[in-house]
Amino acid sequence: MKKSRLGVLLTAICPPEFQEACETVIFRETTTLGIRISMQQRTVLYREIHKVQTKYGEVRIKVAKTGLSIANVQPEYEDCAQIAKANNISWREVHRLALQNWYDRSIAEN
Repeated sequence: MKKSRLGVLLTAICPPEFQEACETVIFRETTTLGIRISMQQRTVLYREIHKVQTKYGEVRIKVAKTGLSIANVQPEYEDCAQIAKANNISWREVHRLALQNWYDRSIAEN
């Protein structure tokens, strides 16, 4: 920072309509005298939600696509966390089972 002083970088992400409210909070809760603002754009992939059954329960799967090809497949975090907690198993195990069941079902359908 200025004159080689230590500094902290705080990043806040908010919609443009909340910019003023966000600035108000930052000025009130910090010692800063200025805020740099930049607008960002975001590109999102088309997503479909599929459901798979595991031996512990149902998990929603987000399938992201670019055109007709699949770009990413991820089980819903909250579904995995809830099942893991209810069954006293790791989140990672539920995540793995959900992905495996989705892939197995996808292969069987094609």
